Amino acid sequence: MPVKALAKVAPRSLDDLFARLKAGTKWKKKAPRTQLVQGRILQRFMDQKSASGRRYGERPVTAVTVAWLDKIFAGMAETPAAANVLRKTLSGLMDYAGKLGWRGDNPVRLTECYEEGEGHHTWTEAEIGQYRDAHPLGTMARLTLELALNTAARRCNVAILTREDIADGRIIVDHVKGNDETSVPMLSTTKAALDALPVAPIKHLVVTQFGKPFTVAGLGNRMRKWCDEAGLKGCSMHGLRKATSRRIAESGGTDAEGQAITGHRKAETFAHYRAKANRSQLADHAMSNLASRFDVQPEKE
Repeated sequence: MPVKALAKVAPRSLDDLFARLKAGTKWKKKAPRTQLVQGRILQRFMDQKSASGRRYGERPVTAVTVAWLDKIFAGMAETPAAANVLRKTLSGLMDYAGKLGWRGDNPVRLTECYEEGEGHHTWTEAEIGQYRDAHPLGTMARLTLELALNTAARRCNVAILTREDIADGRIIVDHVKGNDETSVPMLSTTKAALDALPVAPIKHLVVTQFGKPFTVAGLGNRMRKWCDEAGLKGCSMHGLRKATSRRIAESGGTDAEGQAITGHRKAETFAHYRAKANRSQLADHAMSNLASRFDVQPEKE
């Protein structure tokens, strides 16, 4: 049965399309946090106003043009990552317009992506050691680092890890953003960090001083504080996810093995994360394997 447009919403406008998208099966299958994030992005877009004072949401879907979108994205040149996220989210919205038969193309796909640079800094081994020196075993700061390194999880996943997610010496992570669930062995460094904390009947692993779980934003802010205390101004929790990917590559792990840890479904996405692997170390590892199989001592003349 067709979804009835909301009152005071112009038929076949962007507002109407957004309302129908949220009522659709595909949207309801999204993880709650994905719905929250994408919903906020789209709602902010709908509420923006043109120079004439007209809300973007009032615009007819058929009047969404490449030129109009390019102008909007051009105004976001100072924040290329945000522009690309908006572009991706709008593309999904306009795909739905095609599904409804409201138009036969997707103008968002004809716009250009911004080059974002390297993104979050990948932690080096020296930086990991510096953080550990500043935050010894027995601190929540140390446990957070070890869990993030061990699981390659985003902060939204680390924030909700519980004791129930640990079983038979393994940590189970249901990665967000449509990535796969992973089950990874607990490293000795993580076990030591857990064992060093006082035993308490607390469900979540990473908690505030009051024993309550962090919000996602709260954990990000606290990690920023912990990094600053360690003198690591350019490091973030997401950089630990990239550091684990780097470690996997440097230890000779394949992309498929790395994806089994990070939860990435696409090999090219994991390849982007492990891009900071030490190329000299990788070359040494590869040449060592090559030499053991093919290197033959030259015959003496």
